Amino acid sequence: MSEISAGSEMPNTGDHPEPQGESLGARLNWLRAAVLGANDGIVSTAGVVVGVAGATSDRGSIIIAGVAAAVAGALSMAAGEYVSVSTQRDSERAMLHLERRELHEDPEGELEELTQLYEAKGISRALAEEVAQELTTHDALAAHAEVELGIDPTDLTNPWHAAWASMAAFTVGSLLPLLVITFSPASIRTWVTVLAVAAALALTGWASARLGKSPTGRAMVRNVGGGLIAMAVTYAIGALVGTRLT
Repeated sequence: MSEISAGSEMPNTGDHPEPQGESLGARLNWLRAAVLGANDGIVSTAGVVVGVAGATSDRGSIIIAGVAAAVAGALSMAAGEYVSVSTQRDSERAMLHLERRELHEDPEGELEELTQLYEAKGISRALAEEVAQELTTHDALAAHAEVELGIDPTDLTNPWHAAWASMAAFTVGSLLPLLVITFSPASIRTWVTVLAVAAALALTGWASARLGKSPTGRAMVRNVGGGLIAMAVTYAIGALVGTRLT
């Protein structure tokens, strides 16, 4: 009797924690994507403005290059995310369509498959059969999609959300080097920008490591080091090209 009672309660109590866990994971993924998008905006825009600053001291040219880099980068990020997530969404829909057809053509076979999936999680055969039957009665497609495919049919990825989030994150990140190099005195604008970018990259490196539950020190060093190398290379190229053009 206790086993039957546990089985009958499992779909009700289990349905809520699982979506909440998935929702939390999804939010963390979006947050991490936003941090990385901002990081990309910082590095790429900083590389452009520092590179142009190496070629010319004209503030107008630096601002134009920085704005162009920020806009182009944000649009590129948005387009890339839209295409990528749209492809993922199409794949999810295709898998759901196939699962829906299999449920229609072979409901008994699909029920047995769901039972075996729960058995593989360590549930006894009797309880797995009961859970599978109850979930199938409630929503067969949702049950199979969650356990077999790892998909929530009611919460498919949205390419527009991804595109806007990526574009916004990149734009926010690109504003830092653009504003710093614009309003800093000409004699120290490059060094001030490098220091500001290094600090921002240390912060985004720390945040991404915390979200990924990995060592923060290593991530910060890697992030700052990569940004400094990018700025050093673009500045050197800008200085070389500027010297040759003049």
